[in-house]
Amino acid sequence: MTAQTEVFDAVSVIAAKRDGKALTDGQIDWMIDNFTTGAVADYQMAALAMAIYLNGMDRREIARWTAAMIGTGERMDFSGLRRDGRSLATTDKHSTGGVGDKITLPLTPLVASYGVAVPQLSGRGLGHTGGTLDKLEAIRGWRADLTNAEMFDQLERVGGVICAAGSGLAPADKKLYALRDVTSTVESIPLIASSIMSKKIAEGTASLVLDVKVGKGAFMKTEQQARELAETMVALGHDSGVNTVALLTDMSTPLGRSAGNALEVAESLEVLSGGGPSDVVELTLALAREMLTLAGVDADPAEHLADGSAMDSWNAMIAAQGGDPAAPLPVAQHTLDVPAAASGVLTGLDAMGVGIAAWRLGAGRERQGEPVQAGAGVTWHAGLGDSVTAGEPLFTLHTDTPEKFDAALAALDGAATIGENPQPRDSLILGRVSA
Repeated sequence: MTAQTEVFDAVSVIAAKRDGKALTDGQIDWMIDNFTTGAVADYQMAALAMAIYLNGMDRREIARWTAAMIGTGERMDFSGLRRDGRSLATTDKHSTGGVGDKITLPLTPLVASYGVAVPQLSGRGLGHTGGTLDKLEAIRGWRADLTNAEMFDQLERVGGVICAAGSGLAPADKKLYALRDVTSTVESIPLIASSIMSKKIAEGTASLVLDVKVGKGAFMKTEQQARELAETMVALGHDSGVNTVALLTDMSTPLGRSAGNALEVAESLEVLSGGGPSDVVELTLALAREMLTLAGVDADPAEHLADGSAMDSWNAMIAAQGGDPAAPLPVAQHTLDVPAAASGVLTGLDAMGVGIAAWRLGAGRERQGEPVQAGAGVTWHAGLGDSVTAGEPLFTLHTDTPEKFDAALAALDGAATIGENPQPRDSLILGRVSA
């Protein structure tokens, strides 16, 4: 007797997950494939994404969902990368997204300055978190879209590349990523894990360091959630042959002193010059040490921030993608200072409030494909533990559309906590997950 071919339809798959059932391998493969080709409509995938958000997925479903997304496109192979007659080790980093999280910008050239290839495929803004590509596009002439040949050439010549994932790399994820942003389904462990790991596994890097954010300004609000996400992604990586570790890092307070595109580029340049906010430097170095260790390099990355090697690597990386590293960065047409409500010590700064304010000012997008303002965002003039004076500027808002100031001010209402005694800040690194 001939076995019958299983027949699927989008409505039945959505209903199964809506009712809390585990999807079969066949259902997952069919849904991802048909969404990629357009046979499953965006609104149907949006409904399934919400059902997954509400009811979750087990480990088998997540692994199959990830594999199905990888299977919709190509897989890259960097094993042939060479420089000066030797093979280049490859390593990459991915952050789950945070406020003021500009770490990729100084980190990529820093690690590349040690002769390691860093193929950093990055994305655009998602929800209240800034997108690395949006930030770099504030640099005159810089382009995010590279062919595979251009990417390989730049890795061999320069070592570091930050670019958009090509259309052939996990195309299902590219479509779903944009859809999640506008359907309030971003904060889902199965969807975050499969989105990140489908691109990273397909990308072909030999090793990967994950920066999993925890706190008010992150998608994962608790350490337990963040650890679950980290363990899920580390397992997905190792099962696919990618040596993967994860750091859990604090995102209750925004990183550095700025949130916004050009503003964060400027701050990254301070770090590459050997300065910059201490928290940004701390996290950049922690991730660099993990990446270098996985790549087999025994070095202290702080040395290349101090001696200018990382800045040289940055300049070469930006120029290789058509950017002018010496060009002035865009500046918003309008600014508004927000004074401190009281005198004392800054004891708290809500990352979510700051992130939403920057987003409302134009640093992020409300609809997929919408342009962002290069100069928009928020800067804050004090870090945790710093003294502030009533009436003196605590925040500065930046935008080309001043009618957005009121909405941003509403987001910042209560975001800063001012007390009498400074609270010692613990390390940004809350934990580490490895296989």
